[in-house]
Amino acid sequence: MSTPLQHAQIDWDDQGRPHSRQYDDVYFSKNEGTDETRHVFLEQTRLAQRFAELEPQACLVIGETGFGTGMNFFCAWQLFAETADPDARLHFISVEKYPLAHDDMARAARLWPQMAGFTEPFLAQYVAVHPGFQQFSFDNGRVTLTLLIGDVLEQLPQLDARIDVWFLDGFAPAKNPDMWTPELFSQLARLAHAGTALATFTTTGWVRRGLIEAGFAMKKIPGIGKKWEVMSGLYTGQPSATDSAPWYARPAPLAGPRQALVIGAGLAGSATAASLARRGWQVTVLERHWAAAQEASGNPQGVLYLKLSAHGTALSQLILSGFGYTRRQLERLQRGEQWDACGVLQLAFDGKEAERQAKLAQAFDSGLLQALEQAEAEAVAGVALPAGGLYYPEGGWVHPPSLCQAQLQHPNIRVQPHQHVLQLRKVQGLWQAWDGERELASAPLVVLAAAADVRRFPACSQLPLKRIRGQITRLPATCASRALRTVVCADGYVAPPRQDEHTLGASFDFSSDDLTPTVAEHQGNLRLLNGISVDLASRLGADTLDPTQLQGRAAFRCTSPDYLPIVGPLADPTLFAEAYAVLAKDARQVPDVACPWLDGLYVNSGHGSRGLITAPLSGELIAAWASGEPLPLPRAVAEACHPNRFMLRQLIRGK
Repeated sequence: MSTPLQHAQIDWDDQGRPHSRQYDDVYFSKNEGTDETRHVFLEQTRLAQRFAELEPQACLVIGETGFGTGMNFFCAWQLFAETADPDARLHFISVEKYPLAHDDMARAARLWPQMAGFTEPFLAQYVAVHPGFQQFSFDNGRVTLTLLIGDVLEQLPQLDARIDVWFLDGFAPAKNPDMWTPELFSQLARLAHAGTALATFTTTGWVRRGLIEAGFAMKKIPGIGKKWEVMSGLYTGQPSATDSAPWYARPAPLAGPRQALVIGAGLAGSATAASLARRGWQVTVLERHWAAAQEASGNPQGVLYLKLSAHGTALSQLILSGFGYTRRQLERLQRGEQWDACGVLQLAFDGKEAERQAKLAQAFDSGLLQALEQAEAEAVAGVALPAGGLYYPEGGWVHPPSLCQAQLQHPNIRVQPHQHVLQLRKVQGLWQAWDGERELASAPLVVLAAAADVRRFPACSQLPLKRIRGQITRLPATCASRALRTVVCADGYVAPPRQDEHTLGASFDFSSDDLTPTVAEHQGNLRLLNGISVDLASRLGADTLDPTQLQGRAAFRCTSPDYLPIVGPLADPTLFAEAYAVLAKDARQVPDVACPWLDGLYVNSGHGSRGLITAPLSGELIAAWASGEPLPLPRAVAEACHPNRFMLRQLIRGK
């Protein structure tokens, strides 16, 4: 089952400094807070020198146990900004079981006004922080922060990364022994490499012995203030072998210039382009239409819709991480015009749905979702409703074209419209994109982000992608309908007005390939509206509307059989079947055969109706795969989304 989020319980002393009730310990020293961080963590790991030596495009990865108030992150970021090459990158990964609530985090951060240039951008994005992997991006992507929210021994084993520097900064071992165990030290070693530095404020004997046993050569050094001694060291143990099966192992990073083609400029393509561009890739986006976001990403309002499971499935973990990531991206857009955090209300429209919602309300914290009785739901929505339901206060609607456009506004991205890629050819290490008669562009890296159309390329022809036609209806707002204050969902959804129009939808049609809006589906959408709220239908004058005069648009959703997106590197299907043929006889075998990757070829597709939540973070996943950086999701979730999963299942079933 999912573990509900618990925020830090904090008392503030007479000098305004935070003290943890959970651990009965201070977050930082009263007088030497930032000085202590610089002495213990930055100086003992020679961080200034490491930053200064970073090559352009190189990324230094810091891992931390205990994010707390973020002080170590802010100090490291400040030092990075002062000393590193402008094109180098910092990725800071920190585990935190009890994250501070926003007001507490703001109160703590403002104790260091001299660091406002780092704390204020963080506070602006410190939203939708829920259990699991939560990724943040700062300074135009030059600095990445990944918070792993939860117990350290549940989160770190899921991390796929190579850590260059470890900060061990949990509460004191006597107060928080769970943060200083042999199991933790073995995880630090698993993620380390030869020369990984480690620093900690504690010199407790069993901590020192445990780190040495794990492979770190440790030494005591003079401390600062009331800390007489602290410890630092280097990893000298054996590098850990990857525990991934070969069909999920990382492809070797591409040598040569960071140049990429992205085919498709919808949500998946624009997000992928942005994530690559932030890592120094020069990206050309090839779009067959006249502009970006012309297909499913072109609807006037999309919903941040969280369909979760109480059982912590891969899909639920992806949704929680993706929701937080998208919400932080949206903070940069214009509220009311390009998006709105008006909340999303999912009605408990029958007994089965009410039962499902009751389980979710037990599994997740009230900051993410709240079970509302009918009267409470009506008060939130502003209109009469047939039932109560689950309310997601951080949800809302988005104008998807605005999000796509914002993602494409990076100096490293060039969008080329009217470019219909029909074929890819590999010539001398470069993928060439052809429209049949002529070569359009070439690069060592290509990402296919054209929804179900990716199947026209041989590497994707076996992917079981399904197109589902959906039609939305645009309804002019009335004085009475403007009372609607939140998105309301049942079998369909209706959103508060944007530019004085409500978006209502969406139909599901598995058979039609025609994208011309139909009167029948407008009528079907009006029936969905009646199921959501007879009161709102009346306020919109739905009974008097002529369906033949209604405006709307139709587009294809693209989904996979397991409802997870298809994101990752692509292998040669024929060679894959040959390499792992033994699995047809014994699925427990793990042949020691390298996966026959199509080097530099990736796919980002199959997001269904959750693209606003899953596509942006999937762009980060592609960029992390391609750049050899820490994955933004648990390794098991990345594998659950991997394109090879389908070829693997077919082999095992003997097909």
